[in-house]
Amino acid sequence: MGPTSLQSGGPHTYFSNRQTLPLNTVVRFVPQQTAWIVERMGKFHRILEPGLAFMIPFIDRIAYVKSLKESAIEIPSQNAITADNVTLELDGVLYTRVVDAYKASYGVEDAEYAISQLAQTTMRSEIGQLTLDHVLKERATLNTNITQAINEAAQSWGVVCLRYEIRDIHAPEGVVAAMHRQVTAERSKRAEILDSEGQRQSAINIAEGRKQSVILASEAMRAERINQAAGEAEAILLKAQATAKGIDLVAKAIEAGQENAHGALSLSVAEKYVDAFSKLAKEGTAVVVPGNVGDMGNMIAQAMAVYGKVSQSQARTLASKALDVQGPAQTEPSSNPSKAAEQTAERHPSDDVSEPVLEEFDQTIQSKN
Repeated sequence: MGPTSLQSGGPHTYFSNRQTLPLNTVVRFVPQQTAWIVERMGKFHRILEPGLAFMIPFIDRIAYVKSLKESAIEIPSQNAITADNVTLELDGVLYTRVVDAYKASYGVEDAEYAISQLAQTTMRSEIGQLTLDHVLKERATLNTNITQAINEAAQSWGVVCLRYEIRDIHAPEGVVAAMHRQVTAERSKRAEILDSEGQRQSAINIAEGRKQSVILASEAMRAERINQAAGEAEAILLKAQATAKGIDLVAKAIEAGQENAHGALSLSVAEKYVDAFSKLAKEGTAVVVPGNVGDMGNMIAQAMAVYGKVSQSQARTLASKALDVQGPAQTEPSSNPSKAAEQTAERHPSDDVSEPVLEEFDQTIQSKN
């Protein structure tokens, strides 16, 4: 049975080839990319190639006309259930081409209808193995699997399936609404994560900035203190060197035995003594003044007791040096009486004045002890 039976009132199929078969007029011209199947006395005789063809009237008959071009077959919408029990409504487009006109004519009653039915069943089988998410994500893989399954089944039909494309996928309204909520929740989650990451990075940057600021401030303060300490140390050193040099010069001047130096030293001590009491008078209304201001020995002893806890011999030695008199501890005894008499005769006139002062100094030290 072929298209002739359909024209004579045979059973109707969805993809029936309704074109009118050409008549046998002895001479026919076959179009390009078209194959005409000729039967002689009801039996397959030959396939007419494109171009000029001759046939015998009443004996030869054109039974089938097959197009060798690629054709698109629309797959009607159908329902399929996924692996997670979601009912989907899908439709698609199937692209086929006849590669063997003889098999396409005598291997199957209607090749296009058979392929379309095979595409529908194969699509249901493939979708049943996937979940909804995989169906939406792996459409290319699904199309490849359906094409491969159709080609394996249609080898004896003389038709090859070039590709299959799923055109539309319709999910139930509830599933679509759930998918929309899922997408919204996912995007909200991403936004919150990005927001929290931004706040975290901002807090880290602020903390790092504060840390660097504190470190730099501490380093600056440390450098400032080091520089200040170095300056103070250098100033103290220079001041000590100057003081030592001044003391050395004063000591050398005193050791030289010059009377002017002794007078200048006495005058300097007196000026400092008076200046100290003048400052005390300026700082307060009550001033404590020693009763024996004119007592030089007592004043020297008190000064020595304030500036250092020295022994009596050291204090007497310092007082003797201040008065330019050699103390008794420093006087070497002589065995020659004449020589001692010469030394006594050579005493400086100022010794007569300093001896009472030293004696009074000794008495003051003993009274304090």
